[in-house]
Amino acid sequence: MSGAALLDSVENHTRLAGHNRVAMLLFRLGDTQLFGLNVFKVREVLRKPPLEKLPGMHELLAGSFDYRGKTIPVIDLAAALGYPPLEGVDTAHLLVTEFSRSMQGFLVADFQRIVHCRGESLEAPSSTLGFGGRVSAVSRIDGQLMAVVDVEHVLASIDGAPAEISHRIQQQAEQRHVNSRRVMVVDDSSVARQRIVNLLGQMGIECLIAQDGQEALDLLQRLAAGDEEQVALVLSDIEMPCLDGYALTRAIRDTPGLRGLKVLLHSSLSGVFNETLVRDVGADRFIAKFQPELLAKTVLELMTGETSTN
Repeated sequence: MSGAALLDSVENHTRLAGHNRVAMLLFRLGDTQLFGLNVFKVREVLRKPPLEKLPGMHELLAGSFDYRGKTIPVIDLAAALGYPPLEGVDTAHLLVTEFSRSMQGFLVADFQRIVHCRGESLEAPSSTLGFGGRVSAVSRIDGQLMAVVDVEHVLASIDGAPAEISHRIQQQAEQRHVNSRRVMVVDDSSVARQRIVNLLGQMGIECLIAQDGQEALDLLQRLAAGDEEQVALVLSDIEMPCLDGYALTRAIRDTPGLRGLKVLLHSSLSGVFNETLVRDVGADRFIAKFQPELLAKTVLELMTGETSTN
């Protein structure tokens, strides 16, 4: 699919965002198994170009290439998910993607098509399927299993350095006694959840965990109906199975016992439409993944109502 055709397609699919539906770009990695990525994360689909590989590159990197004047790394997605490498396969395709404010390419065996999925049709994969943490959700497309790649897991396997926040932010968290309050972390990626929990742990903040929006909403409603201490902030991914971050935020704002909760949306998706939808659904803030210092600062501000000092 050419760059212009894909961008036109993405433009046509933007109306799905905010309605608990997502457009998935389908591809294969070496057999009949279908895999998918959110079409908003894909810039272009190309035939595999000549790649430059330097000594010392990570084993999952097939090399790099020049994309519109910018050198971007190319990850062999087949190798990352346990398939035979595609680095030497001339018929392979390249997905040019943007995650968390950075661009990279992924080698795939072939590009299939774009399909629409309802949020409720996506579910967490069973461990018996054997995908491990490399897949964040599964669904059925025309009766065939489709697995959504957890790109954060793949990227972390290449560069998984733990995120550290500044001593200044840690001091401010201690001075403002945020360690007496709880944050609900909602994300379908196990890697993303662990990163956030580790970051908030450096601030002394206790976390409750949910793997998708529906699980988070159910837990919030149980907390609101009981005597247990509620959370001060919901920190949620956007793209999730069952109930996405936009739908979760709408549900929180529509529930009398929850509507006062602070909601921070945190996603690897980028683009102007995100900012617009953040306002439309009533979220308090949106931050693109993964910016540890900015995330910690924003959490502190939303939990205390005070602006962090520099």
